[in-house]
Amino acid sequence: MVTSKVPDAKGGPGASAGARRTTRERSEKSGTESSAGPSAGRKGARLRRVTITDVGTAAGVSTSTVSRVLNGTARVDPELVRRVHDAVAELGYRPNAAAQGLARGEAGAIGVLVPDLANPYFPDVLKSVSAVARSHGRRVMVMESDEDAASEHELAEDLMGCCDGVLLCSPRMERTALVDLALRGHHVVLVNRIVPGLNIPSVSADFYGGMTLVCGHLSQLGHRRVAYLSGPEASWANAERIRAFDAAAAFGVEVTVIPCGHTARHGYDAATAVRDLDVTAVVAYNDLVARGAASALEEAGVRVPEDMAVIGCDDISPLDDLPGSRRLTTVSMARDELGRQAAETLETLMTASGDTEPRLIPMELRVRETSAAPSTRSR
Repeated sequence: MVTSKVPDAKGGPGASAGARRTTRERSEKSGTESSAGPSAGRKGARLRRVTITDVGTAAGVSTSTVSRVLNGTARVDPELVRRVHDAVAELGYRPNAAAQGLARGEAGAIGVLVPDLANPYFPDVLKSVSAVARSHGRRVMVMESDEDAASEHELAEDLMGCCDGVLLCSPRMERTALVDLALRGHHVVLVNRIVPGLNIPSVSADFYGGMTLVCGHLSQLGHRRVAYLSGPEASWANAERIRAFDAAAAFGVEVTVIPCGHTARHGYDAATAVRDLDVTAVVAYNDLVARGAASALEEAGVRVPEDMAVIGCDDISPLDDLPGSRRLTTVSMARDELGRQAAETLETLMTASGDTEPRLIPMELRVRETSAAPSTRSR
């Protein structure tokens, strides 16, 4: 942005006509407007955004030529291209990304639909998505379904109407709704959802592999009866966790699934059902649920991990860095990498041929302070 700053002594109301002319001449030569006049006595000059007209004047070409050069929508004489770029650099002109996108028939934005913005899982994902989008000159529009699977299809359609591509993060909608969206021909990538046979690229954490690591860890510690506090019923990630527990018999572990939810309050309320079972360990849908369950268990006199091991998922506990807080055993994955890969996959889909083969990002077991061998008292 080019600005012109005129000291009061030269361009203010008391300045001579010659001084004001000199000021205007200097401003005209530099391609800016003078701030001399009634407002020149203010502290600091008025800022004016450099326009495409200014660039055309400085380069000695029409505004339409500047537009064609900057948008790359037509072939332009190399000498004119050089003059336009020189003028852009000299004036510090910043093209309007949205306008450029419209000139190319694009919105210049990508949309992201998430189920719950309050869930600490998503900020790291969104931050990486935003970084990738900016690197490609795009903006990001985020919408939330508030865990309402019935509203997701309509929200996704809204994003399709104003964005060049859409990331559907942990979508809860049924397969038929996803099929309908796929038939629209719009650029869509699924995040943490894999639908076999559907021609939509997907990038996901390997929840099945992560829960298999948990089963192996508990088996090695000597646990044989485990409760799982289940997440949202429509969650594919939750289904993948349960699928892993179905295979836990290979580790000698029997898992009882308890309907729960995705918040700390849900975990707290479900702890009563856990106490009614003959189990020595609890695995939760996520870290928030695990924290809530652990709090309720300890309030009831059940020691964690001495009497009951508690394991979370996603490594999103906000309490782990607080002094005196017991650090939660969990399974972790690089959420920033998930966001980066998802955004890059969408960018490739929008600009070239996309690969629809699902990508899985491995999870790692983080053994901390809430898992231990079952005590004699809890056996």
